[in-house]
Amino acid sequence: MTQLEIARKGILSEEMKICAEHEGVTPEFIRKGVEEGVIVVIRNRNHHSITPIAIGKGLRTKINANIGTSRDHTDLSLELEKVRISVAAGADTLMDLSTGGDIRAIRKAIIRESSLAVGTVPIYQAAVGMLNKKKAVSGMNADDMFEVIEENGEDGVDFITVHCGVTRGSVRAIEEQGRLLGIVSRGGSITANWMACNDRENPLYEEYDRLLEIAERYDMVLSLGDGLRPGCLADATDRGQVQELILLGELARRARERGVQVMIEGPGHVPLKDIQANIQLQKALCNGAPFYVLGPLPTDIAPGYDHITSAIGGAIAGAAGADFLCYVTPSEHLRLPTLDDVREGIIAAKIAAHIADIAKGFPGARERDDLMAACRKAFNWQGQIDVSIDPERTRQLLETSESAKEEGCTMCGEFCAIKLGKKEAMK
Repeated sequence: MTQLEIARKGILSEEMKICAEHEGVTPEFIRKGVEEGVIVVIRNRNHHSITPIAIGKGLRTKINANIGTSRDHTDLSLELEKVRISVAAGADTLMDLSTGGDIRAIRKAIIRESSLAVGTVPIYQAAVGMLNKKKAVSGMNADDMFEVIEENGEDGVDFITVHCGVTRGSVRAIEEQGRLLGIVSRGGSITANWMACNDRENPLYEEYDRLLEIAERYDMVLSLGDGLRPGCLADATDRGQVQELILLGELARRARERGVQVMIEGPGHVPLKDIQANIQLQKALCNGAPFYVLGPLPTDIAPGYDHITSAIGGAIAGAAGADFLCYVTPSEHLRLPTLDDVREGIIAAKIAAHIADIAKGFPGARERDDLMAACRKAFNWQGQIDVSIDPERTRQLLETSESAKEEGCTMCGEFCAIKLGKKEAMK
């Protein structure tokens, strides 16, 4: 049985109990959330080396780190180091988005190395497989797509992004309205091109029951991808994006009926004033399914700093009800991320998630900030390091200051407001 089928029988699975302990909630809270479709418990039944993780309503906002090769840069040792950095920096999940090299071998190595749940986008491997055969990507058929999905399940992939809502109708909605930047999702673009070249409907939509059968077999969570997400502010919340979201809501319902857990992926670039409305729209159309957002990015003009842009949008999205933030690194839109980029992206996303958890009233979130304030008042430098979201960075900066030798950092010196306040209180 899948976690959803177990939950419907009123049974508390071992995975639910583990997730409950990590979240500080009761196992029944997790079970009920899974049954209602507002929580997913992620772990492929073939993936025993990881701790299961729960994502959804009433739980800590989670973050994902993307890694993976390209056809220009294929270095497995580098990707495995990214895995180690992601774990150390505090990511909750990993996605392998490799498009270069032996993708299955890379995926298996990442799964072996990772202590985190691992996700993939199978359409990438299917497309690369055609190129490796010196064939056009549009030449693949439904069997090619589903065989790769089955392979991912066998290998222990915990969740997969599938662009089932990219249909002839939703793509036509974009074409009729017009877009400044068009389709920016790789998976969405591959699918739209395949449909145009073959004059056929998307197999992942047309044969959706086949996809559900595979997902149920391995208890893989389906992350219904936003293949028509806006890639710039000008295209946000247009007909194509909303049409796809309506379809994803219906597909989420069908998945739950089959006993398959599902979450929904959300928009990329959205004006700040529209972020909350986008989250509310998704929750309404998809019956509260966990929402997995890329960013969102509330401006288009910050290449090199998009981890900051994303953190701003992610904090607002999380506070509005988004459950799962995909990190964005400083290299977004520019290059494959370096090791430093991966770490910077994770920390920025963790900041956004923590801000969201404070807004949601998640137990323990605000208390951590209060503890930091108490440590600052007491000039407890080690306490500040321990409580900080990035202890390594905090320690490095403190070591370049005289703060370890006297009460006060080098910013204010003798004019330290806290020191002056203590002297005033002693009079």
